[in-house]
Order: sequence, then structure tokens, then C-alpha cells
Amino acid sequence: MKIYRSTKAVALLLFTILFLSACSLQQDAQTESEAGKSVTNVAAPWNATKNTTRINSSHPVESAVIVSKTLWPATADDNRPGAVILASTERWGSALASLDLVHHPNNGPLLYMDKDGIPQATINEIKRLRPIGIGQAKEQVIVIGDSPNKVKDQLSKEGMKATFVAGNDDAEIAEQIDALYTKASGSQPDGVIIGSLDSPEYTIPAGNWIAHMPEPLLYVTKKEIPKATIKALEKRKGKANIYIIGPEAVVSADLEKKLQQYGTVKRISGKNPIENSIAFAKYKDETTGFGWGITTPGHNLSFVPAGNPLLAISAAPFSHLGKHAPLIWTDKDKMPESVMNYVMTLQPKYKVTPTEGPFNHAWMVGNEKDLTPQAQGEIDSMLEIVSASGKGHADHGSGGEDDTSSNKNEKETSSENDHGGGHH
Repeated sequence: MKIYRSTKAVALLLFTILFLSACSLQQDAQTESEAGKSVTNVAAPWNATKNTTRINSSHPVESAVIVSKTLWPATADDNRPGAVILASTERWGSALASLDLVHHPNNGPLLYMDKDGIPQATINEIKRLRPIGIGQAKEQVIVIGDSPNKVKDQLSKEGMKATFVAGNDDAEIAEQIDALYTKASGSQPDGVIIGSLDSPEYTIPAGNWIAHMPEPLLYVTKKEIPKATIKALEKRKGKANIYIIGPEAVVSADLEKKLQQYGTVKRISGKNPIENSIAFAKYKDETTGFGWGITTPGHNLSFVPAGNPLLAISAAPFSHLGKHAPLIWTDKDKMPESVMNYVMTLQPKYKVTPTEGPFNHAWMVGNEKDLTPQAQGEIDSMLEIVSASGKGHADHGSGGEDDTSSNKNEKETSSENDHGGGHH
């Protein structure tokens, strides 16, 4: 009897343990399933392929924050910014001109405010960055143009020291930015870019250059050269190197002639905004060193959906640090023919093995509604390094033209067997 009771108790104990274990396993499985579901449903700030990195937002405020996180880790003093540039989403012209301050010695991202003040996402990013401060006053934020009174209060609440750049219009603010950069750097650049305030789609590619180099962007309209622009040009005392961005339909031949009294004038242009961005990426003045001059493999490009000025401006700091990149406008679903033709000229080719390089890379800015996965895949493929022999990516280990016929035949057979014929 005692043995029966003991056996029954043991069986009951085992049943209880197994039941509780099963419940626990079921709960763990459910938790893991829910965790996996929550992860996959969250849109990542970055989306990458082997040759591209997408800033996965089409909202200018969010895009600017993600770009800032990408370029300034803020984990040590050497990767924290000197000062953050705070520009308004209401004034593309002022925001674009302010990119001159992204460059050293300020060395900081452009972030956005709006008509209601500083968005919380921007405030959070400024706090994460903990700007070191510039100048004797150690100012941490440079506020560009008109801003709501709330902005000053918000910055004060966060303990951030700020300086304000004011002006009656975008041309005046651009002139003030030129003066501020000259003061901060200790020297005035002879070169200037002249862009149209009436045609942002032609002018905006200049932003990546001024974020990369000291030349400022100054403005004209279809009818005149604003007084503020004249003031900035006169400071160069007739020795300015002036680069007009855009065709005569945007900046007229008459204005070009008037600009000649302030220095040497050269025009960089394409017949439409997309071809204009390509022309600017390819241009190089060998005399002064001005211009990207990107016509060979081994470079970085920044692709932004055409017609989105604020998004393009938010991405301009990609030309300042890391893999420096000029702006190329593109279309939603695929590269326009002119962009495809340009990128094909940059495609790297190896002689023996892909590890030779050089390698291309692209930043893409915008979510999948503005730049589709098909567009990203196409850009990724066109940037991929390929075999100079034309045999595909599997054609490794070639000794070049000195190979014997038998070796070549062996490699061709190997190339056909590997990866389904290799990458073409």
C-alpha cells in the first residue's frame, strides 16, 4: 500500500512538472513569435544592400536626424560635432545656403525646425550629439533665418548656447552665412557658386559641394542680382571665381554678363534638372580645383528622388564626412537614361579578382514610396564591380592576357559552373 501511494505521488509530481514545462514552453514560443513580429513590423532607419545604404525616411525632419546619426556617432569628442545648424523647413533657400556651415571648422549636421518650433526628434538628436561648441562663446547651435520665439526658449531649456543668422530674405541670409564662415575659418574663399532662387531643382546640387568645401552659395533671381549678393561679391575685389549652376533658362546670359565685373565666370549646366546634377558631379576646374570631377570608378553618389528639395538638403552632409558624395537626382522606379549612362561610366572593373577594387557606393534618401526597391536594386547592380574580361563575377584568378589557351578554357568552364554563370 505504501508502495502504491508512493508511486502515485511520483506520477502526480511528474505530471505536474510536465504540464508546467509545456505551459512554459508554449509561453516562451508565443513571446518569441510576438518579439519576431514586432521586430519585422518596425521600419528600420537604414536599409542596405551590398552597394547602397538607404536613409529610410521621406520626412525631412526624420531624414536629417538619421543622416546626423550616420555621420556623427557622438561616442567621443572626435566624432561629436562642433555646432548643429538649425534651418527652417519653410525656407529651402536659407537651408541650402546654410550647408556652407556644415564644413569645418563648424563640422556639424543640418537639422530642421518648422513654424511650430523645434520638433522633438530634432531636440532629441541635439541632446544625443552634445555639440562641443564653437568660437569663444562655445555656441552649440546656429539658427538660420526667422524662427519662432519658442525656438530660443526650447534651446535655453536644454542648456544649449545658440547664435542667430538673420536676414530679410534668402539672398541676405546667404550673404550673412558667407560672412560668418569667413569669420569662423579666418579666410575668405575666392570661389562662389551662383544659383537661382526661382529654380531650386537646378540650384540644390550645389549644396553637397558647399557642405564639402569652403565656397559659399549666393543667389540671383530671374531678373536681377540682389544687393546682398553684390555685397558678397564685392568683398572679393574683382578676383572672384564665379560658378553659375544651371542653364541660361535659369540664370540668364544677361545676368552672366553682369557677374563678369566681379571676377571670372564659368557656367555648369544641363538641359534639365537631372542632367544638370550629372553635369555638376562631372565638372572639374583644373585651374582652381573647384568641382567633383567624378568621371572614373571608385566613388560615392547620393541619389535623391527628383523634386524633393528639403530631402536633398537633409542629405547634403554625406558630402562632408565618410564616403563624400555629390547629389544625383533620380526617378522613383528606375534610373533615368541619362543617370544610367553616367553610372555605367563609373562601374569598376577588375582584371584578376574583385578584391582589387576600386568600389562604388551610393547613399539613397527616401522611403520605398519615393524610391522603390526596384530602383534600389537597379542602382546596386550598376555599382557592382565586374570582370574586365566580360566573363562575369566568377572569373577569378585570371593571370591576364598571358594565360595559355588551356588555362583560359578551364576558367571559362569554371565561370559557367559557378553561381549559374556569374554576375553580368
